[in-house]
This record gives sequence, C-alpha cells and structure tokens, in this order.
Amino acid sequence: MLIYDSRTRLPIADNEIDPFAGQMPTVTEIQKSLDSMILSASGWRKVFAISKDEEDFTPVIAQSDAILIAYAALILSSYIKEHSKEPSVLIGIDARPTGPIIAEMAIRMFLSQKIQVHYLFIAAAPEIMADNLRNSEGGDAFFYISASHNPVGHNGIKFGAKGGVFNGTITSVFADKLRTMVKDKRNIDLVQELSASVTDEQMLQVLLDVDVQKTRALKYYQDFVLETGSTTLEELKNAIVANPLGIVAEFNGSARCNSIDIPFLKKISVVLNTLNDKPGEIVHAIVPEGGNLELCRKTVESKHKENTIFNFGYVPDNDGDRGNIVVMDNILRKAVILEAQEVFALVTMVTLSEMRLKNPDARLAIAVNGPTSLRIDRIAEVFDCKVFRSEVGEANVVELAQKLRDEGYLVKILGEGSNGGNITYPAKVRDPMNTIVTLLKLLGKSELYTYWCRQNKQDVPRKVTIGAALRSLPVFTTTGAFSAEGKMQVHQEPGKLKSNYEKLFLLQWEERKEYLRQQFGLYGYVVYQTEGINCLTGMGEKFRHAPYKGGFKICFTDKYDMECAFMWMRPSGTEPVFRVLVDSEGESQVRHDYLLSWHRSLIEQADKP
Repeated sequence: MLIYDSRTRLPIADNEIDPFAGQMPTVTEIQKSLDSMILSASGWRKVFAISKDEEDFTPVIAQSDAILIAYAALILSSYIKEHSKEPSVLIGIDARPTGPIIAEMAIRMFLSQKIQVHYLFIAAAPEIMADNLRNSEGGDAFFYISASHNPVGHNGIKFGAKGGVFNGTITSVFADKLRTMVKDKRNIDLVQELSASVTDEQMLQVLLDVDVQKTRALKYYQDFVLETGSTTLEELKNAIVANPLGIVAEFNGSARCNSIDIPFLKKISVVLNTLNDKPGEIVHAIVPEGGNLELCRKTVESKHKENTIFNFGYVPDNDGDRGNIVVMDNILRKAVILEAQEVFALVTMVTLSEMRLKNPDARLAIAVNGPTSLRIDRIAEVFDCKVFRSEVGEANVVELAQKLRDEGYLVKILGEGSNGGNITYPAKVRDPMNTIVTLLKLLGKSELYTYWCRQNKQDVPRKVTIGAALRSLPVFTTTGAFSAEGKMQVHQEPGKLKSNYEKLFLLQWEERKEYLRQQFGLYGYVVYQTEGINCLTGMGEKFRHAPYKGGFKICFTDKYDMECAFMWMRPSGTEPVFRVLVDSEGESQVRHDYLLSWHRSLIEQADKP
C-alpha cells in the first residue's frame, strides 16, 4: 500500500514492494558505482540519478547504487548495536527526487538488524540533528540522506550521533568497511535475504509513524533554535512588533519548506513572503551563492516598494543547513546579495558583542576553517577573542570548538565562513534559522551594535539597519567559494602538487617580492597547513601527512608584520574539484585579482607531469 505524507501529500513508500527483489548487480558493477562515490567526513556523495546526469530529476536509482546504500546502513547498524542495548536510528531525507527510495532501502536494512527506526521523511539537516541531540527518542545515531548543495541528481549520506556528524576517524573506518564489503559477492545475496526478511507490517508501522515522529522533531527543533539563540518567542515577537519586519523566503523547493521556518517566523509576527515553498519545487541551482539568489533579490526589491518593512530575504540549500542572505541597502536603494563571508562576519560581530557584554572577563575564542576570511580576525581583535583554524569540514570545526571549550575558552560562534552560514553553540551544524535569529537580535537589541561601534571607535547610527552594520565591518575582497574562479581541475596527487607548488612559489617570490611590496604592501609570508583540527605553521612535507589532502595557505604580512592577505587551496571532499581562494584586506580588486591569477598559475605549473 502506497503511504502518503500528511504534510506534503507526497508519497513516502509502498510497504508491500521490496526494492531489492529481482536481479542483483555484479561485484564489478558495484565496484564501479563505488569508484564514483566521494567518501568524506562531510558525507558520502555521488550522482544517484540512474541516467548519471547530475541535473536529472528522476527518482530512479541503479541497483548497484542501491547495494551501496544497503551496505552503508548495515555499517551504521553495526556501530549502533555496539553502542546501545536498545538500538534505534533516526532517518531523514532532503527534498531530492531520489531521497524516498534511498530511505526505503535503508529502513529495510535497519529493520532487518532489529534496530528501531524513527523516520522523519523530508526534514532539514539542523532539524534532524537537533532531534537527535535533544530528544531521548531521537535515535542513537542518525542516517541523513542528502547531497547538501550539490546538483539535484546527486545524493548521499551523512552519518552522526549526539547532534553532529561523525568525525573523520569514525567515517574513515566506515569507508574502509564499505570498500571491503563491495569485494565480497556473498554480501549481495545477504542484502537480498535481509530485505526479504522484513515484513510488510514492519514497514507499514514505520511509514504510518512518520507524522508522529515529524511532529515531535519540529517541537524539539523550535525549542533548540530558541535555546541556541539565547532568546524566547516572546522576546523576538516584542522586537518585531516594535520594529515591523518583512522577510522573503525563497526556499527553492528545499527541505526547509517542510521545517519550522514558516510557522516560526509567523509566530514572532514577521510578515512573510514565500517562494517555491513546496518540497521538490527546485527552480534554480541548489548552492545558495551569487546568481542563485537573484530571484530572492528581485523579490525583496519589489516587496520593499510595496511595503518598506521588507528588508531582507534568504535562500537555503536543499538540506537547509546553509542559507545566504539578501538585504535591502537603503543608501544604494537596492537589494544586494551578501557573500557567504559577509554573512558569517556579520553574525560573528553580533554574537561576540553579546558574549563580551555578558562575559566581560571570559577567554573568548572562535573556531573557523582555513579559508575563512581574515576579516574574522579583525572582528575578534575588537573583543579580545582568539581565532583558531581547522581544516575545511563542519565536523572539524565542531571538534576544534569543543577542544577549545575543554581548554577553558568560551566558544559560542563557530563555522566555515567560506561556505556560508554559522554554527552557534550548542548546535553542531550550520542553520539559517540561527543566522536569522541573530539578525533579529541585531535589529531588536540596539545595545549590541552600540557596543560594537564604541569598541571599534565608530559613530553609533540613530537607527540600526543590516546595511549599516555591514558597512561597519572590516573590508576584505574575497574569492567566492563557489565561483568559477574558485575551482580548478588538477591531475597530480595532492602531496606532489603541494611540493611542486612550494618550489615554484619560493622561486617566484624572490622574483616578485619587490613588486609585491611596492604595489600591494606585501612584505613577507607565513605558511599554514591544516589537517583535521590541527593547523601547523611551516612549509614542507614535515608539516603535512598522507594522503596530503588538507588545506594549504600562504598568508602575506604587511610592513607591521600583520597578516593582510592569503592564497589558499585544497581538494574538495564532496565534489571532484580543486578549490582555490584568495582573501585580501581592503577594496582593491586589483590586488585580489593579481594574487588569484598568480595562485592559479602556480597550481597549473605545479600540476604538470
């Protein structure tokens, strides 16, 4: 019997159809499927659409990919049973077409292992993680089916427990187990047997329970957003009533359509205008960067003309853990799309203002990834807050922040400025709702912005606006993480590439250093290499370890020996690209472009056989 979701009216699954019945793929076919899968702590991802077209909206996947899902579920099952006497798992999907069938296959494997399944169907990543963290019925671990910001034909899995994804140590073990399982033909037959052992009644119970599980998760998530924001519904509502606000939410068919956003914002009296607010209603590229926010930008402008209370909007990615912002700039008299680094900097400023006001003598710290802009360092200096950097990857930043707390630091704000969004403790995942709550506090609590301005020796404006707050931040020119200039294709393995790059850089630095000093004020440099939660200072192989996939950054210093620009690079852990980024203090596009051109040229030369 085909069961439908009561909220979205979308089909969940048919409990009487076994997706593993029929002809099974060969070991060779499964190995080929695995070869195209990226395995990282951030998630396991690949193109699951059966056509292998990453923009395909088909809900159908290949049986070889189905076996990989089954193996992944069995691997997590083993982990859960090792750590719990009454094992349970929390499962959710984002709004991609392939999500339901992948979830159905995973559910069958968990049930076959006598693991209790709590299924949320379409749920935002922060929602499932909040439920897992705060609720005793939220599963011993979660199995979240998503490819985050990747194109619609992609999908994948995020594994985690206690509200956050597993670190690289655990996921590396999982990946090794997967590679081993793929080689054994007996595992193919095992999957088919296990799936057949699950009764129609067992599946039906899980599917009929979705509404109850979802209702519970939404409650815990809303409470958690308020806890994370150190605020209440009443406090937020009072601020909005005093200063009416309209928000444009362009959901792009994401999982956030089926989360707390709409009811939450309406509860606090925000006037809300929603676009593409049905799950799966994906109308443009998923990553919330640049031109993908143009529809939201135009809508903010048009709504502002109708009613001046409409001052900003947001667009999430498909799993809803990222959401970048559009704001109405009253001086420019137009809506502008904020860069991911700007959003993170703005939230950092507000949060550190609040933390320092509440904790005047505390040891404040912030944990960020390697390519996060140096503007964060400038903001942190104002609050006597130390900045620590990890390798790219949410799990790395979260783990680093906890290490700092264990050492006595107060760490409330953390995140990956290069990727957008913020993580606000006790959350362990980025969440656009946390960003929005922080912006509402900026507008509703004038003392936070006043404190920033006075500490930063700036004039305090009569009225606090997001535009004014942005203009008060340190100015940096930064490569967009998802821009065309921010990615490359390379062929050398990372260790060899970095060694070649270092040799070339040393030679070319000697040739260019006088020009760099005279034209751009760059007097020296420091090299940083990040792996996991560690950031090592120094050039050469002794500052990195196999497989050499960590971040590499050359940070330039000015005549006062202050870091003022950097060139960064790293192979992506979730996409088949090599990411590059330049961050440069000031408005000089010329300096940024010169460094980026040089950086890309060095990589191209280093990549030659």
